[in-house]
Amino acid sequence: MHRRNRISLCALLFTLLLADAASAQSQNSMAMKVLQHLQPKIVEWRRDIHQHPELGTHEIRTAKLVADQLRALGLEPKTGIASTGVVAILKGGRPGPRIAIRADMDALPVTEQTGLPFASKVTGDYRGQPVGVMHACGHDAHLAMLLGVASALVAVKDELPGEVMFVFQPAEEGPPDAGDEFGAALMLKQGIFKDFKPDAVFGLHVWAGLAVGKVGFRSGSLMASADEWTLTVRGKQTHGSRPWDGVDPITIGAQILLGTQSIIARQVNIAAAPVVLTAGQFQSGVRFNIIPDEAKLVGTLRTFDPRVREDVIARFRRTAEDFAHAGGGSAELQVVNNAPATINDPALAQRMRPSLETAVGADNVTEMPLVTVAEDFSQYATAAPTFFFFVGSTAAGIDPTTAPINHSPQFLLDEQSLQVGSRAMLQVALDYLNKKP
Repeated sequence: MHRRNRISLCALLFTLLLADAASAQSQNSMAMKVLQHLQPKIVEWRRDIHQHPELGTHEIRTAKLVADQLRALGLEPKTGIASTGVVAILKGGRPGPRIAIRADMDALPVTEQTGLPFASKVTGDYRGQPVGVMHACGHDAHLAMLLGVASALVAVKDELPGEVMFVFQPAEEGPPDAGDEFGAALMLKQGIFKDFKPDAVFGLHVWAGLAVGKVGFRSGSLMASADEWTLTVRGKQTHGSRPWDGVDPITIGAQILLGTQSIIARQVNIAAAPVVLTAGQFQSGVRFNIIPDEAKLVGTLRTFDPRVREDVIARFRRTAEDFAHAGGGSAELQVVNNAPATINDPALAQRMRPSLETAVGADNVTEMPLVTVAEDFSQYATAAPTFFFFVGSTAAGIDPTTAPINHSPQFLLDEQSLQVGSRAMLQVALDYLNKKP
């Protein structure tokens, strides 16, 4: 190619790049202005959803609110996915990548104790027990923020490159009925990405362990996998005054439970791979002077490494069977994985960190330690690279290390986090769509 032609071509490409950059900057500015203007509405949505919480797969009112808002934006939501899930696709006016942004919709079986004027007074049924119902984890905030982000992106759709799927997911905390599937896995199974293959999936979570204004993330492993285990110990019923005539499943169950702690303390290198093994229920018997024939223990296992998970389960099963055999009984362990470990794609995390810094300031972006709670957002990593981050929700003047944590009946979200989180997610989406490194 002639040298002059090469120079002209380079100049043209440079001019086009400058034009694209200016267009993207203008688009970003407009979207952010729309989002800022919407903040009172985002607060209003959040308070309405907070006052009317619904348990997983029962988010009927919530799903209708979401679908109505999406229709008002000119989108065409699909409803009834995984019972109550809602998705809608925004097609930009220019070619570009495809992304999905997810918010969870369900509340928890927790009786609210915040004293807020819009506190929940809702009750429900959870696995056969009457319960209070509360947005004690902040999913009401996630919903409101994603509706705000959707509104801002729709406002600039003509100049927006690519496509965005908004995913409003039920049952992140699990369905009220034991044995039913969690929301993310069920949405994937029902094909939300069958005709829409995302290049990346994004999500966020408000977090009481961070002060409002802060955003936290971690490359690679971030949150633990969550296994729900059930241990059934079988013995032989007898009178409490004559234990030698039977086999006591309560004693065997207690021995197994103590034995599991030895697994963690003496058999697993927790310096290399943290592990938590916890029992949350121990049920057995109906009367003070009858040794029952069965005991049931239910709990959770949290790990960050799939190989460590399999090893701990094998050790748990062997420990249970050996203690039961020694006592003359039997033990059966069942383990159900509710969510794999949440792992941020390293390349995507590196790419999106500058977006977080642009949104909230570099000094307000922190690297998170490993978090032993779990999130079924991890399921989306089977479809595309994922990036998940935390948004601080504890008000200034309150120590985040002592504030009521997520799932507490006193969990109290500072509503400034709505602005911080929605701005951060919008920046992430715009930068990815505009291919900003």
